[in-house]
Amino acid sequence: MSWIALWDKQRHLFDPNGVANVHDTQPDDAPVSSRQLTRGSMVVETRVSPYNRPQTLLGMSSQSGSGFRLSLQAVPGGGVVLVINRGGRTAHVAVNLDTGGRADVLRVTYSWDVQANVGRLAVEQPGTWRVALRTLSRPIALTMAEVRECVQDAEARVLSSDLSFIAFSNRIEPIGPMPSLSEDTPVMTAQGYRRVGELKRGDVVQTPSGDLVPVLANLRRTVPAAGHFAPIRLRAPFFGLSRDIVTSPTQRLVIGGSRVEYMFGSEFVLIPAGHLLHGNAATSAGTAPLVTYCQLLLPNHEAMLAADTYVESMDVGRMRRRRDLLSASLLSGYPRQLLPEHARTAFPVLREFDSLTLAAQRAA
Repeated sequence: MSWIALWDKQRHLFDPNGVANVHDTQPDDAPVSSRQLTRGSMVVETRVSPYNRPQTLLGMSSQSGSGFRLSLQAVPGGGVVLVINRGGRTAHVAVNLDTGGRADVLRVTYSWDVQANVGRLAVEQPGTWRVALRTLSRPIALTMAEVRECVQDAEARVLSSDLSFIAFSNRIEPIGPMPSLSEDTPVMTAQGYRRVGELKRGDVVQTPSGDLVPVLANLRRTVPAAGHFAPIRLRAPFFGLSRDIVTSPTQRLVIGGSRVEYMFGSEFVLIPAGHLLHGNAATSAGTAPLVTYCQLLLPNHEAMLAADTYVESMDVGRMRRRRDLLSASLLSGYPRQLLPEHARTAFPVLREFDSLTLAAQRAA
C-alpha cells in the first residue's frame, strides 16, 4: 500500500487501504483513525504565480478540534515555505529552488518519519533532475482523519486555483527524476521489440546511430494519475509511431529529419509529450487514480527506438554529485561510483506551439 488520498479538480479520493480501485468521489462518513501516521508523504503540484508576491498554495485547519493547522506558501523565485502546528508545537521549513524565472510548474513533497524523528521538504521541476531539499528534525505528522479532511472537506481547507493535485502516501516517497513510459511500450532490443517493463540490467536497446547500448537499470514507480503524472496517449502515425504509446507529460520525443533541421536549425529537437495535448497527436489516457511508469537508465543520456520513433532515456544529470538527492531518489540503492553522469542535452526543447506545428506537418 502507498497512495491513500488524491485530490484534483475532478476527484477527491480517500481510502486508508489505498486509492488504486477507488472511483467514488463522494466523501465517506466512516470513522478513520486519529492516530498520527508513523511515516508518510504529502505531494503537491502547482503552477507558480507570475506575480512578485507570496502565494498561498494550501491552507488547512482541522475541524476535529485537534488544533492541527498547515500552511504551504510559494514565494517569488521558486521558494516554498511549510508551517505546521499541532497544539503547542510548530514545524517550519523553507526551501528555495532557483528556477531563473522560467519554471511555471513545481512539485512539492513533504515527507516525515516519526520513529526516525526526521522530515524532508523538497521542491522540484517535473521532468528534470533539478531539486532543492531541506531536512527538519521533529516533524509533525498527519493523521488519517486529517488526510481525509484535506482532500474531502472543503470547509477545512483553502486551495489555490493553481493547484494541479494533492496526494498523500503512507510511505516516504522518492524525489528527483521519474519514470515516464508505460510498461507495455515496445522498445527495440537485440531480440526485436520488447515491452519496456520486461527489460532488466544487461539487456540492450537501440539508439539513433544503430548501436545497441546496455541497460544499467529499469526504474519503476506507481504515482497519482494527475498533473505531470497524468498519462498521455501519443497517437500513431504522428511522428512515425507504428502504434499508440502511453507516457507521462514529461516524456520527450527525439525528432529529427531535414524538415526539423530547416525549421529549427538543429539535427534533432525534443518535444515533451504534454505539449501535444492541444492538437491531434495526443489525448488523455484513462481515468484510473494511479498509473505505473518505468524508464531505462543507460550509460549516456540517449534516445532509444520505441514503436518506430525515438524517445529519451532517463536523464539523471549530475545527481551523483549530490548525496542528499541521490539518497532520496529512486536510485538510492544504486552504487554512487557506478552511476553515470549525463551532460546537458545539445538539442533544443520545443515550445508548445512549435511542437503542435511540427506534429501537424509530420502527419501531413
